[in-house]
Amino acid sequence: MRIRKNAEPPAREEISIIARCSDSLAHPVRVELFSFIYRENLERRTVCNKDLVELFPYSQSTISQHMNALLSSGLVEAQYEGTRTNYFVNLGMLGKYVNAIRSLSSL
Repeated sequence: MRIRKNAEPPAREEISIIARCSDSLAHPVRVELFSFIYRENLERRTVCNKDLVELFPYSQSTISQHMNALLSSGLVEAQYEGTRTNYFVNLGMLGKYVNAIRSLSSL
């Protein structure tokens, strides 16, 4: 790989996005949950906390902890309806994350 001498380093905001999102995807269970929610959202299906508990072999508390990490990164958003929580992939944050990673490759 060739390194460009005049490449701009990533902006502070991009560095923060990369760190936050990469950290939230650093666990295999979170990648599994994120990709499931993404696929379901592409098919215009909502995913609620009950679906995740029923479909994945993890306890409700484990899923809740992992979903909190995805929510805090901004990659996933939640919509609350009583006791039901629906999850949606935040395509805006996903796009920022992908673009920030791409900016690293142009260094």
